[in-house]
Amino acid sequence: MAPRRDPRDGMDHEIPIRQGYPNLAPLRTEWRITQSMFDRFLAWLNPDRDEAGRRYETIRCRLVRLFASKGCELCEDLADEAINRVVVKIQPIIEAYEGDPMPYFFAVARLVWLEYVRRRSRFPAPPPPCAGDTTGERECLEECMARIPGSQRDLILEYHGAGRGHRKQARLRLARTLGIEMNALRIRAYRIRLQLHDCILACLMRR
Repeated sequence: MAPRRDPRDGMDHEIPIRQGYPNLAPLRTEWRITQSMFDRFLAWLNPDRDEAGRRYETIRCRLVRLFASKGCELCEDLADEAINRVVVKIQPIIEAYEGDPMPYFFAVARLVWLEYVRRRSRFPAPPPPCAGDTTGERECLEECMARIPGSQRDLILEYHGAGRGHRKQARLRLARTLGIEMNALRIRAYRIRLQLHDCILACLMRR
């Protein structure tokens, strides 16, 4: 394992990352994140589950803003990639890293950004997708949505269904309907997105 230094002393750090992404899916890796990994990750953010959920949301929002400030159209994808890299390495991180987790996420995000820039310069921009490509992606999404339980399908559709200006209130209503806190709702939605991401990737690779 590569040596790990405290990200608080600067942004040039050696953090183990996974290589070899498919050319047509830059930095979108088929991560295998287990429930125990995710539970350890939340506990690392904060021992209190609700506070960990709020911390997770804050971290993701700050990473999205970081990538957006660089003019990146994939700011949410890259933010999720950075978070997923931390989740899959959570045990060695817990053992070796001390301090506020936020600088560690920024260090990982910097590496994700540098990889994204290198790949963008190596591979020309793909041509506009044809109707067949769009149909294939839509079919994979529909197939994967059909595979998850109905309760999860309803939750993720409602969670992402409202427009940007109404999203917060819609999610608050959803949390009240389910009888859970907002942070628990965010965590549930995150787990469902991970399942769908893995399923869609596998579906597209079979085509």
